[in-house]
Amino acid sequence: MTIRVFLVDDQQLVRSGFRMLVDSQPDMTVVGEAGDGGEAVQQLEVTAADVVLMDVRMPRMDGVAATRAITARGEVPRVVVLTTFDLDEHAFAAIKAGAAAFLLKDAPAEDLLTAIRTVHAGDSVVAPSTTRRLLDQFAAVLPDPSGPRPDDRLAGLTDREREVLVLVGRGRSNTEIAADLVVAETTVKTHVGRLLAKTGSRDRVQLVVLAYETGLVRTT
Repeated sequence: MTIRVFLVDDQQLVRSGFRMLVDSQPDMTVVGEAGDGGEAVQQLEVTAADVVLMDVRMPRMDGVAATRAITARGEVPRVVVLTTFDLDEHAFAAIKAGAAAFLLKDAPAEDLLTAIRTVHAGDSVVAPSTTRRLLDQFAAVLPDPSGPRPDDRLAGLTDREREVLVLVGRGRSNTEIAADLVVAETTVKTHVGRLLAKTGSRDRVQLVVLAYETGLVRTT
């Protein structure tokens, strides 16, 4: 299956570079591009795309607002947020808005292509360490982490699912969680799947954010 990619960046030269890279892959094709978030939201109403490469800092409508509007429509397309600066507050906001990936614009080409394929497969590609650093950097915008707080999204979780959510929030991989809990990795994957379904989270990244927002994991 060919992965349909849509490009959003206010710099034509940047879009041209991404287009050349994406179109050079046998399993990918660029189906459209836009110079700002508003134009992207409009075009994606009539353009079928699987993955959106989204700049965050743009005039008129920025990448955060555009990501929120696009992800509100459903599971597809998935959004890969691209930014010039690591630990960018806009990237953090875009992740909360539903983006499935966070990458620097100067990331190696292979990393970007891998991110597109991984996101298209339904996974997130924000490294746990990156997610933790984002949350630590912008802890001021999160609720006071004084301990677990009542939250409807947690109401239906079992004790084991809460335990897994805490470990996901701490950036543990499925393999590490399996070792911590002395269970099979397939069992962890099952728990993570149930967490996604019960909490209405799109991917693992949003589970991490949820763990912090609800106080299950602290930023300090």
